[in-house]
Amino acid sequence: APGRRGYSGAGAAEFLHRSIVPTMHYQKSLPRLPVPKLEDTIRRYLNAQKPLLNDDQFRKTEELAHAFEKGVGRELHEQLVAQDNQNKHTSYITGPWFDMYLKAREPILLNFNPFMSFNPDPKPKYNDQLIRATNMTVSAIRFMKTFRAGYLEPEVFHLNPEKSDTELFKKIIRFVPSSISWFGAYMVNAYPLDMSQYFRLFNSTRIPKLSKDELYTDEKAKHLLVLRNGNFYVFDVIDRDGNMLRPSEIQAHLKYILSDNSPAPAFPLGYLTSENRDTWAALRKNLLDNGNAEALQKVDSALFCLTLDDFPIKDLVHLSHTMLHGDGANRWYDKSFSLIIAKDGTAGINFEHSWGDGVAVLRFQNEVFKDSTMTPAISPQSQPASVDSSRAVQKLDFKLNDALKAGITKAKQTFDATVESLSLNMIQFQEGGKELLKQKKVSPDAVAQLAFQMAFLRQYDQTVATYESCSTAAFKHGRTETIRPASVHTKRCSEAFVKGLSKHSTGELQTLIMECSKYHGRLTKEAAMGQGFDRHLFSLRHLASSQGLPLPEFYQDQAYARLNHNIISTSTLVSPAVQLGGFGPVVADGFGVGYQVQDDWIGCNVSSYPARNGKEYLQCVHKSLEDIFNVLKGKKIGS
Repeated sequence: APGRRGYSGAGAAEFLHRSIVPTMHYQKSLPRLPVPKLEDTIRRYLNAQKPLLNDDQFRKTEELAHAFEKGVGRELHEQLVAQDNQNKHTSYITGPWFDMYLKAREPILLNFNPFMSFNPDPKPKYNDQLIRATNMTVSAIRFMKTFRAGYLEPEVFHLNPEKSDTELFKKIIRFVPSSISWFGAYMVNAYPLDMSQYFRLFNSTRIPKLSKDELYTDEKAKHLLVLRNGNFYVFDVIDRDGNMLRPSEIQAHLKYILSDNSPAPAFPLGYLTSENRDTWAALRKNLLDNGNAEALQKVDSALFCLTLDDFPIKDLVHLSHTMLHGDGANRWYDKSFSLIIAKDGTAGINFEHSWGDGVAVLRFQNEVFKDSTMTPAISPQSQPASVDSSRAVQKLDFKLNDALKAGITKAKQTFDATVESLSLNMIQFQEGGKELLKQKKVSPDAVAQLAFQMAFLRQYDQTVATYESCSTAAFKHGRTETIRPASVHTKRCSEAFVKGLSKHSTGELQTLIMECSKYHGRLTKEAAMGQGFDRHLFSLRHLASSQGLPLPEFYQDQAYARLNHNIISTSTLVSPAVQLGGFGPVVADGFGVGYQVQDDWIGCNVSSYPARNGKEYLQCVHKSLEDIFNVLKGKKIGS
């Protein structure tokens, strides 16, 4: 719209858009996350255990499960349901899930924080570090202002966009009271999603505390935190009246930071955020006692963390290493998210996982990418404003005693050793993707997951506990549920492909793939509808321990521990803004598999430690995909 970019008092350019349906219009009437029936949970649990156990082990696990279902499990389940009925403003998983994240004492680096990298700006000249940093910062601030003003389009999953994603529908639904608005959307096959996590995107951080961390948000703070060369800088990006600083001023301040040649600190504070949480909590207390309260407050309350790296990105593996962990000195992993921009303008987001899930971060990323590339605030011809950046930009100074210096040195050693042991590998399978699979009437996600099972069997001759994340944002305060992709179907199919090709015709192999696809589709639908078993069993266990009860025998079963030792941990995302995403393995002998199934290719990004060979695993994934696609095309394959 004309004038949308004029940074005038009218403030039109302060927003990404002005949704006629208020952002939180559906929040009140979202359906509640159901507590599954206990018998359904036990049945689903046993189905997931079946491919992992031999007959004797399974019999024992089945006995324990049924005893739990009739005894202590039933009592806990009834308490959980009663508790849930008394807390209708939230979901049964909210408390236990925050506890799980915030009580975890291992470092958040690699264990919890994932990354998603942006596609490059389609206009090459806009990938200059200063220009992209300015444009993305402006778009991020506009996202924040749009969200806080209630102008951000509500997040809705449209099953029939021709009917529900229309101006007419929006004009009608905005007059439906928010206590029943969800039903209006449901009538036209649209599913509004929970947006309760979004407020934690900005001015937020995770603060280390002994035994349980805290989430902290200060929406009054107006400054941005910028990291470069291990140094910390802050400057205000919002003025007294709540308006955004002119883009040319933001550009001037960032240019000033990029040309500052202060040496890197001898003891970079950022390493502390990669430490064990109790260790970091004790060191943080020392920092506060040593006169650093004001500087830390600036870090914690900043809008977000913009990280400027002084090197270009060499290739996709280097990109993954940079966005997943970087050098440790120029990072602050506790911030709700960090926008990381390399010397060549390559950008990505690393986010702390306790406050929220991929859905909120992905929406933010999509909007920032769209806004910064379609309506950039500055161009390569733009001149920075002639302002005195040396007065506006404050470089934070931390006072360190010997104990803190020793703590940083040790954190750096641990960081270096951990990162040294991490391998990242990737492949792009170019022989087909979503389009071909849909033509053949198989689920693209099911095929990717089948390939992961087949590959592991080929490499290690085993079927192991596998985790696929599924959002339950269709419910009030939903988080995630687990899909268990390893099933009797994938095991049967994988064994046929890897060990029994000569015994099966192409038609039989096609049937086996179809069975996997059908079953995986059912599991996915159940998980998205809050009908998995993992979160329910997790909540029952949490309830028992919060009441100081002895751990029920069911949870002491080795098979239960093994199922929750997720050797193959997977997560998928596809978005026009995202080039690739990834995360660390969740166990020492595991793989962290980030993947995307595009129209005509499948990408896969795998992390591993020395206990596993990620490169070889991906070769097996590639071979498995090749075989599956050939069988679907009706070709005969050799072993």
